[in-house]
Amino acid sequence: MTQTIDAAAQDTVTAPAVPVGPATLEDICSFLYREARFLDDREFDRWLDCYHPEAEFWMPAWADDDQLTSDPQREISLIYYPNRGGLEDRVFRIKTDRSSATSLPEPRTGHNITNVEVIGWRDDVVDIRFNWHTLYYRYQTIDPYFGTSFYTIDYSGTQPVITQKKVVLKNDYIHHVVDLYHI
Repeated sequence: MTQTIDAAAQDTVTAPAVPVGPATLEDICSFLYREARFLDDREFDRWLDCYHPEAEFWMPAWADDDQLTSDPQREISLIYYPNRGGLEDRVFRIKTDRSSATSLPEPRTGHNITNVEVIGWRDDVVDIRFNWHTLYYRYQTIDPYFGTSFYTIDYSGTQPVITQKKVVLKNDYIHHVVDLYHI
């Protein structure tokens, strides 16, 4: 028996193959994979180039009621930088061994990205969400990190840049300090 599929009845969450803004889903995924690769390859300066100078980077904490904190100015966060300057300072510390989280041996990471969804477009700006899983190896031990990220990406320039990044770390009971390259 042959089954036909009505195109109108298909899941509306499925991303279209044609652009719905200045980029296709494939373009967006390529950008996300490149950002993750820069972390895995420890190319931190190139990773910083993925961020707009005013990009907010936020990883909220889980409160005692098992809800995420909602205000980085008034509640605790695992990581919060109001702009790229904070990221640049963190990268400087990592690269110059001024970080207890990055003493020798250097950690190894493998970032995996799945379930990329376009949430919405506003002119040249896209809001996306995706799930991720990072494996972290150091001192002959492997630690997994996983979660969901929400990005706002600006496509108005010659290269896309992240203007806002929110990272929800789902397994926040961890053995050591979480740093930028873990997520």
